[in-house]
Amino acid sequence: MDTALRTGRVTVEGISVPHWAGPRRSIAEQVFVTREDLYPLLALFILTTGWNLEVIKELPVSYRLLEGRAVEVDVLKRRRGPGRWHNTVTWEIGVRGQELHTPGGLYLLLHRLMAPARRFLDPSSFWAVWHQSADENGRECRNPFAKDLSASLKWGLWVERHQLTADSPEGHGGMREPEDAPQPLRLTANRLKTSVDVRRTRQLGGHLPSAARSNSTRVLFRNYLSGDQTTVDWAREVVSDALVDVERAAYESHRRALTRTGRTELQVLPQTRRPETEVEANLGDSSPTAWTSCSDHEHHPLTGRRCNVSFMDCFHCGNSVITSDHLPRLMSLLDALEERRSKLSDADWWKRYGSVWTAIRNDVLPKFSAAEVAAAHAQRPGDSLLDLVEPRWEQP
Repeated sequence: MDTALRTGRVTVEGISVPHWAGPRRSIAEQVFVTREDLYPLLALFILTTGWNLEVIKELPVSYRLLEGRAVEVDVLKRRRGPGRWHNTVTWEIGVRGQELHTPGGLYLLLHRLMAPARRFLDPSSFWAVWHQSADENGRECRNPFAKDLSASLKWGLWVERHQLTADSPEGHGGMREPEDAPQPLRLTANRLKTSVDVRRTRQLGGHLPSAARSNSTRVLFRNYLSGDQTTVDWAREVVSDALVDVERAAYESHRRALTRTGRTELQVLPQTRRPETEVEANLGDSSPTAWTSCSDHEHHPLTGRRCNVSFMDCFHCGNSVITSDHLPRLMSLLDALEERRSKLSDADWWKRYGSVWTAIRNDVLPKFSAAEVAAAHAQRPGDSLLDLVEPRWEQP
């Protein structure tokens, strides 16, 4: 062992070459961290830090100790190609004897354990392990990730060597099936990282922004959590809440515009609920528009002058009158608005059509019976007139 510490090489005297691998490894394991130790150490780093293997392999040898309570490390994330970025992380050290449970404690522990091998590295690096075979320069101690980040790691062989098995699948009623033969554990660094992220996200109720430690929320969901039901349920709730908020904002915009014209709600006159004479009285000498009728086209409520605004603005105007005769054309308009969703971004669609869509859905359709709406839907014309009133609209 003294020779190994002095030279970085492990030799065994009196043993022929074909049989010296075992004794050499036994000596090396008492002095250095060996290549076989990489698998559990890498797994521990992923579990405690939440970072992926790509970052763990690039851990730096330099660090800053913060009042004996934490260690500050500049991590490097290296992807394919020239792109690189640095990030400073602060890892808790924890109490003595519990180093394997905290990222900072694990980092400092391995820093000390690999110090004997690090003396023989040039340039120095955090990872310094003993290899069974020497490199082209005759060195047995080296950074396994210096030339290639993959380092030819074979997690399956390590799992097989230690006979690690997966939990038996649950049978009916959530009970384990004892007769099922244990299956080898399917372990990869990426699966381990995914398991860590899933567990953490579930503990936080699926809330991705709180669970995102080493990745952005988008990357965390796309690469690791898109199949986790807890996260999917949270995402659906977020999307649902966002849709409610944007629909509410569009409807409030419609109501504000309508209020400025002197009314608090649209004039909707279903003939099946009001006497025909009342409908006729409200219509008066109204003029037909694309989807409604206008009770006073010559005097706009805001300007007092002849109306020259878009027919789309009729849904926010106090002069607008809607009867059951308009319902089929309105159903056709709703279809056209939905069709436009596929041609515009969500933000553009809501900005352009959201207030009209919510006005029809909230102020008009509820005034008619389900049977009336169904009949109008069946009688809706093929042309919604949307292209006619928006001649400058261009499809992307």
